Amino acid sequence: MGLYRRYGISAPAAALLLVSFILVPLAPGQFWTHVSTEILILGLFAMSFNLLYGYMGQISFGHAAFFGVGAYATAMLFTALKAPDGSIGMLAFFASLAVGPPVAALAALVVGVFCVRLTGIYFAMLTLAFGELLYYIVFSWYSFTKGDDGIQGLLPPALLQDPVNFYYLTLAIVVAALAVMWRITESPFGYVLRTLRDNQRRAAFLGINVRLHMLLAFVIAGFFAGLAGALWGPFSRSVSPGLLGWAESGIAVFMTLIGGAGAFIGPIVGSVIYTLLQAVVKMYTVYWPLTIGLVILLIVLFAPGGVLGILERRLRPAAPARAERAIAVEETRP
Repeated sequence: MGLYRRYGISAPAAALLLVSFILVPLAPGQFWTHVSTEILILGLFAMSFNLLYGYMGQISFGHAAFFGVGAYATAMLFTALKAPDGSIGMLAFFASLAVGPPVAALAALVVGVFCVRLTGIYFAMLTLAFGELLYYIVFSWYSFTKGDDGIQGLLPPALLQDPVNFYYLTLAIVVAALAVMWRITESPFGYVLRTLRDNQRRAAFLGINVRLHMLLAFVIAGFFAGLAGALWGPFSRSVSPGLLGWAESGIAVFMTLIGGAGAFIGPIVGSVIYTLLQAVVKMYTVYWPLTIGLVILLIVLFAPGGVLGILERRLRPAAPARAERAIAVEETRP
């Protein structure tokens, strides 16, 4: 139980999850490697959203704006550094990846200055408004962003065009990003965010600068969303304005709800379930929106803590029993 509360998943289960991701390319064909790459990228995106929702207690309906800004920043530099034949060197490729997160963080800083003045539904609606504003700018500014045509032809270097190589690069980046996010959430700053989630008035009474900490969390979340967006462009070979839209923000919300916002690793678990379910359902029917709608409905009604919340409830009755047995053993000792 203690492992669940601290890690969101037991240490052996986390190790098993990591080993499973490492072994994915051994599966026959490229389908599961492709799906797992998508799981990792969208999982990182959902993890960045959970910094705001699960830790700070504020829901953002416009978080995809920073995912899209990171994707477009990477794509535009990528296009500028490409050779005339369309190829790109390894150094130029990593330079393109590196520009996405800070640009997204800068956008989050500008937007966050206004959003952190509000909380609750007002915070959510203002993030949605800014997200749609950025979407409209990208959609309409054809001379700069190519408008609704998007940016095509984002082929990574020859070595990374192999799906397995790109998958392992993505896995390494995502694992490193999660390690940094874990350190942030377990730092004093992370515990301040939990305090803001539980009671902002009490936090202010204790001398905490509420707006400053909310803004820092907003920028950090934007940075990691931009990192996920930077990986998305070379993975999908293109970017489009839809990456900034409210529907893309909904994906992060769904993954977090499915996995469990109360656990650090919950959004990754939600990404695994959401993406695999989407891949399998679309093999047999076009009614994917109906399927995910039913899943979300069942989660909200019967498992508001997500899949990991179900695990917690199953473990909870065992904890008092173990404690009672330990006390009994102590009492029998001379």
